[in-house]
Amino acid sequence: MLKLDTCTISNGAFHLQADLSVDAGNSVAVIGPSGAGKSTLLEAIAGFREISAGSIYWQQQDLTKLAPGKRPIAMLFQDGNLFPHLTAEQNVALGLHPSGKLSHTEQDQVQAALERVGLAGMGARKPAELSGGQQSRVALARVLVQHRDLLLLDEPFAALGPALKAEMLDLVAELAAETGTTLLMVSHDPQDARRITRQAILVADGRAHPPAETEDLLDNPPPALRQYLG
Repeated sequence: MLKLDTCTISNGAFHLQADLSVDAGNSVAVIGPSGAGKSTLLEAIAGFREISAGSIYWQQQDLTKLAPGKRPIAMLFQDGNLFPHLTAEQNVALGLHPSGKLSHTEQDQVQAALERVGLAGMGARKPAELSGGQQSRVALARVLVQHRDLLLLDEPFAALGPALKAEMLDLVAELAAETGTTLLMVSHDPQDARRITRQAILVADGRAHPPAETEDLLDNPPPALRQYLG
């Protein structure tokens, strides 16, 4: 279980309160108005933003003071964070070692991850030689080799067209189900949330609310969410 225990997350003058739990293996959308603090919430869980009060736990392990690399968490950002001068294989290898130097077994893991995301035979290509969707698959493969318990998505597929975005979301859902990974996904699109998540965390009015059923929350939105959805 992921637990945020009476947390206060600060971003300049902005403060977000979070006191909630997410069951292990669950897929959860993070939804709410623009600027409400959705990305700030994920950054705090991942360790990229310190919390000013409270604690963060995973399976009763206190993560609060751990550096991002020491947490059982992988995060996909909006731009994918691929290095343009490295090949797809080399970008994925960074998920295992910052140096990119791998054993034969680890090289096999990289190839297996590329194959699993549909990029078999494309490992020697650099990002500029790949489509936007293929670049997203490389970023996903890099996460896959890390074998982390939690995967946080900060709209990494936002720049893709609707059909390709749906395809990538389905792939993420498949991988999460196969590995038992707990998924938290920032979404501005209610259809994305409905597509692959069972529950949703509403972030609004300075608070990250405990998870509710995605369908129930979107079908009967509270005022802050209703105004945002229109």
